[in-house]
Amino acid sequence: MKKFLLGSLCLVAVILSTAQSNYDPKEAFHPQFYPYPGNDFRSASGEPGPKYWQNRADYKINCTLDTVKHSVTGEVEVIYTNNSPDNLKFLWLQLDQNIYRQDSRGSTTTTQTGGRWANGEFTEGQVIQSISAEYNGKKFAPKYITNDTRMQVWLQEALKSAGGKIKLNIRFEFTVPVYGTDRMGRLETKNGWVYEIAQWFPRMCVYDDIQGWNVLPYVGAGEFYLEYGDIEYTVTAPANIAVVGSGELLNPQECFSAEQAKKYNDSKNSDKTVTVRSEKDIADKTPLKKANSTWRFKIQNTRDVAWAASKAFIIDAARINLPSGKKSLAVSAYPVESTKERKGNDWRRSTEFVKASIEHYSNKWYEYPYAAATNVAGIVGGMEYPGIVFCHYMATGTSLWGVTDHEFGHIWFPMIVGSNERKYAWMDEGFNTFINGLSTEAFNKGEFKIRSEAGSLYTVRSTFGDHVDALFNTPDVIKENSLGTSAYSKPAMMLNVLRDVVLGPERFDAAFREYINRWAFKHPSPWDFFHTMENAAGEDLGWFFRGWVLNNWKIDQAVSSVKYIENIPEKGSEITLSNEEKMPMPATVLVKEANGKEHKLNLPVEIWQRGSEWKFEVPTTSEIKEVILDPDRKLPDWNRDNNKWKKAF
Repeated sequence: MKKFLLGSLCLVAVILSTAQSNYDPKEAFHPQFYPYPGNDFRSASGEPGPKYWQNRADYKINCTLDTVKHSVTGEVEVIYTNNSPDNLKFLWLQLDQNIYRQDSRGSTTTTQTGGRWANGEFTEGQVIQSISAEYNGKKFAPKYITNDTRMQVWLQEALKSAGGKIKLNIRFEFTVPVYGTDRMGRLETKNGWVYEIAQWFPRMCVYDDIQGWNVLPYVGAGEFYLEYGDIEYTVTAPANIAVVGSGELLNPQECFSAEQAKKYNDSKNSDKTVTVRSEKDIADKTPLKKANSTWRFKIQNTRDVAWAASKAFIIDAARINLPSGKKSLAVSAYPVESTKERKGNDWRRSTEFVKASIEHYSNKWYEYPYAAATNVAGIVGGMEYPGIVFCHYMATGTSLWGVTDHEFGHIWFPMIVGSNERKYAWMDEGFNTFINGLSTEAFNKGEFKIRSEAGSLYTVRSTFGDHVDALFNTPDVIKENSLGTSAYSKPAMMLNVLRDVVLGPERFDAAFREYINRWAFKHPSPWDFFHTMENAAGEDLGWFFRGWVLNNWKIDQAVSSVKYIENIPEKGSEITLSNEEKMPMPATVLVKEANGKEHKLNLPVEIWQRGSEWKFEVPTTSEIKEVILDPDRKLPDWNRDNNKWKKAF
């Protein structure tokens, strides 16, 4: 009986010892990571395949801003090209202004719970006045059905595959809300309203090879997924109103005064900020020669346009130098209220920030593709569109740099790399947050760099706690208090760890740059990103993305024991590490000897392929004083208390 009991106790001790670790190498390194093989549309290497296709939407828009009714009326001509292998019997368009209706899904859900994307007020949404279509030389009035923020247009005959084109003409109008879910709106200043106009015209939904029509409704947190094309648009407004917008301003001489137009042209050749429209110009009471001005803009290979208008705008600009030798223009538009910071560390530095941000990303990753980059101060806290961003008018210093740099980083994700923001916020917000860190470190010798550490207890617990939603969730499903982590900081941390710990900066940067080049102005899926990083970096990363993206696994490496060979330190030492949580990672170990000698070992992730423990020898010549795991604190380790072993005195 005693012998049986002793044996049972030993067995229980072994079971308890093994149960301390949550790690399962068979799960972490499971060979089946990709849900489908490559095909003609999307290669297994992560590239667009030889038969990759995407549809195209080109727009011509004319609109008028009514500053009395706070409304926009307009007409859009859409040329839609069906490059898919399917004949399309109907088309889907996005009517995002309908989120501001009281009966919208967004009002019923997001506004009810409150927060950043709640409606400040209700409007009638996108009022469609008429729709006409032209296909194969025939004009007709199609039947259409509006459901929340989507509109389905039924065609008289199917739009042919492999290049069929159809023209739609849509007349629309909407009232500009004061607070438009922090994406658009209007701000009252002492010199007049600042209008920030976005999601303003009917836009084509994406039809792709993964899902067909992508028609998730716009309810708040989820952003946008749009087709590429060329857009020409005009904005007619009272002549005392200044307008800035996505793309190139085609007629500055018709809209600015002669002096302002000269300064605008001068700014295109100046590395220093040039004031185009000053506070004095705003106060000028000289009678205007005309009642209205029409501002003309054009932008190519874009998924959207936005614009802003105000008689309160101070406007300044400077040249952006691009690596190819081409030039672009950094522009800022802001009211006088944005210039009140005592040391001038306010919107008067905006153009400097825009220029630095665009030049950094262009040199580091992919050249900026548009004729101008415009930063607008208004009611919106921070929102991005091709060639133009909206940032809060009271931002100063670090916060102004941070929001400007972040919103312009979005030009690369998702304006150039056109991932599906409505589903995968981590692929645009997270990737952007990652490149923002490198940009901020580079700007003005790190003037606004915030010292942060992946291994700090607060960062780890707030990133990997059980209350945090995993990355692989649609943003509208993620809890609002978790979105900042799941969409922004955690995927950025993931890329930093992949760069600094797993691949190294050289291999990571080359692979990440290749991802951007492959998918510029195209629609990558998460799996295209995974495939590209693996193939371009030459590393199997299924174990990495399984833990970081598909699951909410934790990292917890520990020093289990230190022993001397034959109990003689001079003959060497045996150190045992353990992996206590579900995510495997490479291990860096610093061993300090009593005689001052140090050993730093970088152990690959493969040490965890067969179990949760790893033993290795160190050629010590004296007693070990200390063993430290992750000495540079590059890993977000859940429990750093077990990362150290110290000799007991």
